[in-house]
Parts: sequence; structure tokens; C-alpha cells
Amino acid sequence: MTGSYISLKAVDGSGTFRAYLALPEGGSGPGLVIAQEIFGINHTMREVADHYAEEGYVVLVPDLFWRQEPEVELGYGEADGQRAFALYGGFDEVKGMQDMQTAIDALRARPEVGDGKVGVLGFCLGGKLAYLAACRTDADAAVGYYGVGIEAALDEADRIECPLTLHIAELDQFCSPEARDRIVQTLRGRPGISLHVYPGMDHAFARLGGAHFHKPSALMAHERSIATLKGAIGPHYDLSTLWDKHCEYEFGTRNVDDTMSTMVAEPYVNHIPTMTGGVGYKALHAFYTNHFVNSNPPDTALMPVSRTVGATQVVDEVLFSFTHTTEIPWMLPGVAPTGKRVEVPLLAVINFRGNKLYHEHIYWDQASVLVQVGLLDPKLLPVAGIETARKLLDETLPSNTLMKK
Repeated sequence: MTGSYISLKAVDGSGTFRAYLALPEGGSGPGLVIAQEIFGINHTMREVADHYAEEGYVVLVPDLFWRQEPEVELGYGEADGQRAFALYGGFDEVKGMQDMQTAIDALRARPEVGDGKVGVLGFCLGGKLAYLAACRTDADAAVGYYGVGIEAALDEADRIECPLTLHIAELDQFCSPEARDRIVQTLRGRPGISLHVYPGMDHAFARLGGAHFHKPSALMAHERSIATLKGAIGPHYDLSTLWDKHCEYEFGTRNVDDTMSTMVAEPYVNHIPTMTGGVGYKALHAFYTNHFVNSNPPDTALMPVSRTVGATQVVDEVLFSFTHTTEIPWMLPGVAPTGKRVEVPLLAVINFRGNKLYHEHIYWDQASVLVQVGLLDPKLLPVAGIETARKLLDETLPSNTLMKK
């Protein structure tokens, strides 16, 4: 938990309620109201808020059950689950949406939200409230995860004026196939509305540590959520330039501390073919220091071939080349220098949180590298050496040569 609690005054004069506030590292950014699950502002909701603050948002999570039980924080065991459903059953949706508007207004009034743009994002109960926020509030964007009961409010869809993205679990135990189909059929094709159905997924597939958590689906959903929010309210970062600066520190000035300064507090790097890298600041700093930044041969070069920049990621296609004059622990661990020239296509998938790198997934053809340093005989296996790099740059070179073997 990196945020703090503030107090909000209910618009109907019935009292005050608390909300969890998380600020981005830079101190300012677009506003984002996060609508809770039915378990209150618990540890999960605070972690989600901190995560989106790291993405660059000023985040506010209002206590939506305060009229029944203020400051409730529940876990996911059976007893807490029963309490959560009891609170959900007694939830006044109309007053809850008034509280959502109060939270939106509170963010707009804060100096940290300079341009006054505020989005809404919610899960479960909050997923429906995010949909209703698009219908009933002046939010600038809305994102809902597996909202429960949206099918009962589809007659309000004509009121939607802001971008809306809904993440729908195909096998959601709280949303029947008939209800899911009505939602999709009613909303699909409307301007500004994006619907994503996640095959085989159950409710709460994006809740980290939950019984139905599915990391690939959660990652896809998050990227789509950020794309919606950035498109409507920002923040806007030049990810391409940020990645170039990181590479400059890695391969140009070869400064580990400068390299780490471009990354989030707890980043990770995974070189997929060799499973080298590091998870977390301490491990990654040690990896960069001992096995990467100062271990690349002097003539190491990266020739850009293509670059794709998305809402949260940069994908680089490059030609990576070097002369194997030093041991390269991250690419050829334990292999003594051979003096061989190596050129290999390499793909880098770089994920950002806000304006800092979160992780790197790096791919290359390890068989091609082993052929080029003389450790693998291409006559015995369907593999190629430097020819893969040559054909990357000249697609007219012969195809299907390995098939002839």
C-alpha cells in the first residue's frame, strides 16, 4: 500500500465516506475512479489502485458499502464471501452511482488532475457500475471487468457518450450465456464501445491470486484497458524514445544504474531462449552488472528492422550482431569465446507502466547462434546459421532450403 485515505462528502447530505487515494510517481496525471468488487476496499483493490498509479493515474477507490457497513474489508474465504453477498444484496445502486459521481467530482477538483479528465474502471459489482458510469455520469471513459447485472440496464445504452470497454468472461458463473449474448448483441457495433469476450474464462479472471486468475487473459485485458484510457484521457508518453534511452544506457554508455533508472521499482527481464535475466530490482541489477551490460563484445550492434508501438508496449525487430570475443553469459552461458561472427534476428517485446519499463521479453533463434559459433552442425538438423539474418534483410533469397534436406 502506497496511498492514503481521504474523506468524501455524500451529495445527499447523509454523511461522509472514505476513499483510497494513490498518486503517480510524478505527482499528477489523469484521474481514475476504481469501483470495487463486493469485498470492499480490501488489499486487492488497494494493489490495483497502486498499479494504476504506477501507470500514471491519480486513482481514487470510494467505499461504496459505507451506507451499510463503513470501511469494510473482506477476504475471499467462505464466511467473508457470505458477508460480501449480503452487502451486495443490500446495495442501493442509485445512491451508489451518486457516490461514484462524487468521486469523479472529487478527482476533478484535485490539483493533481490538471486537465480535469477522469475515467472509471471497475470489477464485478464495479464492472456494472463502470457501465452505468458511462450511462449516467460525466466520466470521460469507462472500463468494466466481468460486470454483474449489465443485462438489466441495457435500455440505458443510448445515453453512452464516452468510450466504453467491457471485458466479458465467457463462462462467468454470475452472467448466464443468455445474458452475455444480450449484452454483446445490444452493444456490439456502437461507436466508442469495445467488447472483448475471453474464451473459457470464469468470473474474476483478472484478480491476481484468485481461483480463476488467468495471466494471459488478464494481461490482454489490461493492455486493452490502458489503450481505452490513454485514448480518452491519457497520459501520453513517447514509449519509443523511452526505449531508445534505455538501450543507449545498456549498449552505448553501459551504465547499469542509468539503465535501471528507466525501469519501474520492481521490473523483470526474461531472455526466453536461455531463461536468463532477473526478477525484481535487486536481482536484475545484479544480472545487468555481472552478466549483461559489461559482458557484450565491443562490436555489439543492433540494426533496427521494424518497430511497433502500442498503448503499453514497444515491439522491436532487430538484427543483433557481434564477434564472439568474450563470453556472453546471457546468450551463450558457459561457452568460451570462439572468435566467430554472429548475426541473428532478435525480437524484443518491451512493456511499460507509465513512463517506465516494466519488463522485457527477448526472443531469438538460439539454434542459429549455436550454428554460427560452431556448436551445432546444420547438416544434421533442420537449422540455419547466418542465412537467417541474410534472409531477414533480403526476402528474395531462396526459401524452403531446409525442406530440401
